[in-house]
Amino acid sequence: MNLNPRAELDRFVVTAEQMQQIEARVFEAGMPVAALMEKVAQQLTAILQRDLFATGESSRCWGVLVGPGHNGGDALVVARELYLRGYSVKVFQPLNKAKPLTDAHSRYGQALGIPFVEDIQALSDCDAILDGLFGFGLTRPLEGELAAIVDAINGWSLPVISIDLPSGIHTDTGAVLGTAVRATHTCCLGLWKRACYQESALPYVGQPRLVDFGLSLADIQAVLGADPAVSRLTAAIARDCLPLPRSPGAHKYKAGQLLVVAGSRTYSGAAILAGLGAQASGVGMLTLVVPQTLKPLIHPILPEALVVGCEETETGAIARLPEDLDLIRYSAIACGPGLTRAAADVVNGILAAAGPLVLDADGLNSLASPIEALSKRPAPTVLTPHPGEFKRLFPQLWEQAADAGAAAVAAAQACGAVVVLKGPRSAIANPQSRLWYLPDSTPALARGGSGDVLTGLLGGLLAQTEAANADQAALAAALGAVWWHAQAGLLAASDRTELGVDPQTLSRYLASALSTLMEP
Repeated sequence: MNLNPRAELDRFVVTAEQMQQIEARVFEAGMPVAALMEKVAQQLTAILQRDLFATGESSRCWGVLVGPGHNGGDALVVARELYLRGYSVKVFQPLNKAKPLTDAHSRYGQALGIPFVEDIQALSDCDAILDGLFGFGLTRPLEGELAAIVDAINGWSLPVISIDLPSGIHTDTGAVLGTAVRATHTCCLGLWKRACYQESALPYVGQPRLVDFGLSLADIQAVLGADPAVSRLTAAIARDCLPLPRSPGAHKYKAGQLLVVAGSRTYSGAAILAGLGAQASGVGMLTLVVPQTLKPLIHPILPEALVVGCEETETGAIARLPEDLDLIRYSAIACGPGLTRAAADVVNGILAAAGPLVLDADGLNSLASPIEALSKRPAPTVLTPHPGEFKRLFPQLWEQAADAGAAAVAAAQACGAVVVLKGPRSAIANPQSRLWYLPDSTPALARGGSGDVLTGLLGGLLAQTEAANADQAALAAALGAVWWHAQAGLLAASDRTELGVDPQTLSRYLASALSTLMEP
């Protein structure tokens, strides 16, 4: 249980328009703009001193890039505070016009004796750069002199701290507007901006952190609702989605029965990796359906699993499921890793099964008309495509969507399925238009087979998860599995570097990651 009510802010994700509406409510309620700017800047100054650059204070020189809006005003107040605390500060303000409050802080900074320089190159000998050129709400590309300024900063090997968002990043889509500052740290003000979870923005955001300057939950919920349409997938949400604690009277048949249909002679490892993910999930009973030739390979690795060998095609794919395989007995089915498209008939047969289903890889690629096929399913479905698979399945939805999250929502609505659109910041959407962004992951997971582990893990959780209805169980399993999988990757990468996390290693770190996740 989280006893800090301010921690609730961590799950909200806003667009530029929504943030403007929330700020408007704050100002209408009586908060002076100038007072809020002072409050924000004082917190930023403390973060710069205490958390980001706590050493070498007496000799540190700050270069401060100031824009015409209130983002520039924030930067000027920070510059003033750093200067008054004994730091060397140089300010570069490339645009002559500024909002009145920003202009007032500029004039006062000059009156204090803070050096204002005429050229961006004058900041090149500073120890760090504070980017206050533009914050959220930018819609026009940076061109000409402004683009040259940003490119100059990006050419220096200096720490860069951006206020709210790196200048040049679109608040909602994360698109680079011409060019953008490559920040090493981004201090996101008030609430998380949607750009922080877009793949295009990740090389520019650096290490993000939220700066809580006291927005009231009432104002936030008045704009976003008590149950917002877009959320960060936090540890608290993930914990609530896991099938823990178990009932004291649990036994293997009550702890879920999962059927994994995977593998081919070409991709034998996919079935093993999906099985390892399922094994780590804690599912009570695991059955693997594979081509007959794979059966001897799997038993030594997953001795607790029941392995069913199937008749094969000439290419080594599953030709058909055994006639005595009763699909209805399983709590959930995970289908797809390593099947190849030669097993399309098998996939189509599984689609008709009455139980919850996870479809990945060739389980997805085998769908000729995905929206039609999936919307007719009698039970919940979870889809786990990467962007390439998504584009093949839903080309129009991908083209029409503003970002990956919007694409996932559109697909979930169209299919009536939970969609996990995998990526550096995976997007999870349900048919009711809710969207969750995975906030933390690692490039260590960019390896073949990592997704197979996720499929098994997700299937195992789906087989165990109890909820008010099957649709809620499918969503809970997806949210819990995506978080758990990412945390295992992060933990493994911290021990073995980003190059040392092969899928089998990843599966071994799932237990340790769960222990960490469940810590209060």
